[in-house]
Amino acid sequence: MHFYFDSVPVIVASFVNMAKLILKTHDVTFCGQPKTTANRACSILKELSAILHMQSITLSKELIITLQALNHFYYLLLSNFSYIFGSSGRPVSLKDHLSNVSLNVISRMVLGKRYLDESEDEMVPPEEFKAMLDELFSLNGVMNIGDSIPWLDFLDLQGYIGRMKKVGKKFDRFLEHVVDEHNERWRREGEKFVAKDMVDVLLQLADDPTLEVKLERRGVKAFTQDLIAGGTESSAVTLEWAISELLKRPEICKTAELDWVIGRHRWVEEKELHHLPYIEAIIKEAMRMHPVAPMLVPRQCREDCDVAGYDIPAGTRLLVNVWTIGRDPTI
Repeated sequence: MHFYFDSVPVIVASFVNMAKLILKTHDVTFCGQPKTTANRACSILKELSAILHMQSITLSKELIITLQALNHFYYLLLSNFSYIFGSSGRPVSLKDHLSNVSLNVISRMVLGKRYLDESEDEMVPPEEFKAMLDELFSLNGVMNIGDSIPWLDFLDLQGYIGRMKKVGKKFDRFLEHVVDEHNERWRREGEKFVAKDMVDVLLQLADDPTLEVKLERRGVKAFTQDLIAGGTESSAVTLEWAISELLKRPEICKTAELDWVIGRHRWVEEKELHHLPYIEAIIKEAMRMHPVAPMLVPRQCREDCDVAGYDIPAGTRLLVNVWTIGRDPTI
């Protein structure tokens, strides 16, 4: 499908063969990011464009080290889910529980702290931190009229730009505080310093002289913001949909897989997941039926190209309709 958002040409890929051509065959051509108001005002993700060209081997090595370190946070998952399990038999707001659990786990793995914990002395109160994230999620999903009609952008007719700038400044101050804390621990521990979370790993990458592209401080903050924003809401939404579908289909819950593989008196461990193909199928089916967003993150064509006989000019915005693809009966 091809249409215009005022002066902006847009194509929508709603079939799996076209999505493969664009995302796999012509991935380099379509790796551009649209210059939206949200990216400019309330996000620093534009810094990632240069970082993505860093050496893949070095990044892979560091990510493997980080994933090994994440095993340290297994107890955190258990404590959070044990809390939810303790509410058995009582009505609960599943969305709030899952969102808080996801945010606590992600913030511990990325930042090294649970920023929703009242007992920890933080720069921002837990309520403000959660509200800041909710505002960031909300504003990144709105359609600002100035992105389609640039000459109206300065008027801020919908009031989005002011809100975006406000939350952008709050997040930048918060991330500055996070990076300063981690740098201080690095200086204090010296040669005994060991990376305990993702920010530590990113700071080590920034200090690595062998990288072809230097990872600057803003790049560290950009990656951190992306990990927090991208990892929190997506996990909670997927789990909420999966549980909702299971409640609608009680016969699926009756499968004996968990009983004979795990039993009823202990929690599932990560090393046992490959013995649970039915659970894996449930998660995949939930992601197919209810993607986190109906469209993938917009991309932009960097240069004129030909895709399946269609001439696509540079600057064209791309949307991939994963909701439609997931319901294609031919797949």
